[in-house]
Amino acid sequence: MTASSGHPTRSGLTRRQSLFGGLCLCCLGTAGLSPRAYAETFTMDEVGPGIFIRKGLIADADAQNLDAIANIGFIVGENGVLVTESGGSLADGQWLRSEIAKRTDKPITHVVLTHVHPDHAFGAGAFVADKPVFVGHAKLKEALDARGEFYRKRLIDLFGEEKTGPVVYPTMAVADTAEIDLGDRTLVFTAHGPAHTTSDLSMRDSKSGLLFPADLLFVERIPSLDGSLKGWLKELERIKATGAAQAVPGHGPVRVELAPAVADLTAYLTALRDETKAAIAKDVPIDKAVGLVAQGQQDKWKLFEHYNRRNVTVAYQELEWD
Repeated sequence: MTASSGHPTRSGLTRRQSLFGGLCLCCLGTAGLSPRAYAETFTMDEVGPGIFIRKGLIADADAQNLDAIANIGFIVGENGVLVTESGGSLADGQWLRSEIAKRTDKPITHVVLTHVHPDHAFGAGAFVADKPVFVGHAKLKEALDARGEFYRKRLIDLFGEEKTGPVVYPTMAVADTAEIDLGDRTLVFTAHGPAHTTSDLSMRDSKSGLLFPADLLFVERIPSLDGSLKGWLKELERIKATGAAQAVPGHGPVRVELAPAVADLTAYLTALRDETKAAIAKDVPIDKAVGLVAQGQQDKWKLFEHYNRRNVTVAYQELEWD
């Protein structure tokens, strides 16, 4: 999604206008799916022992998909259930809550809010009654204070207040690392520096060895830059250093080999960095650079035209005075 600043860019657009990533307001549908049709659209895959993930749609949020565009799911432990991502709306979270109930009657003890973006955080309202620990980055509260109501109002515009849900804040803040013991498995959390956003949290499951980098790892769908380009490249090195073999990305297939997925993302972000620097060095204005930078990556990513221009805008602003 976008940064909260309203300052104009050189192209004359505010950051909110040019970078409201993940929500294409021009794609607003005219009617939502019925509850039954919505439920039949998605399935859960068991990607590891007791780990169930729903593949998000590679699309922008609209009234029909209810912002079900992120990979979301849950982990069943001996002592309870940890929700790995809550979904993109109250309705999406309610669907996930029903899928959990189909598979276990264990209590939902934890809900992880991996970062500020609505497609990952706005399903949290569906779990408030369970009184779980809401786990988030130490910077997430600050990010939600700045953007939460803004995002909520835009989602209400898309599919109505009753399906949007409230802004839910973390009750457990991770500033560095933390562990949660579900009885037969431990989840290890890492708070990352500014990268995809300023509030990125990753998780690793001790039982399966799977890494959950959330939106620090995009596969197939073009990444959206909303934190720091240089920081994201740095954090990808940290992710590689975990030694994990496989991962559950925030978008794309529900389970991937980590090394090639990180390599693909690194290639895009490196092209974005190097070509943006070159454009700045040649005094190419930002409104021209957005149509030139990283075009060699176009065939490698879905929704490229939706997001690359925004990514270039963020990269240009970060690197302009580098």
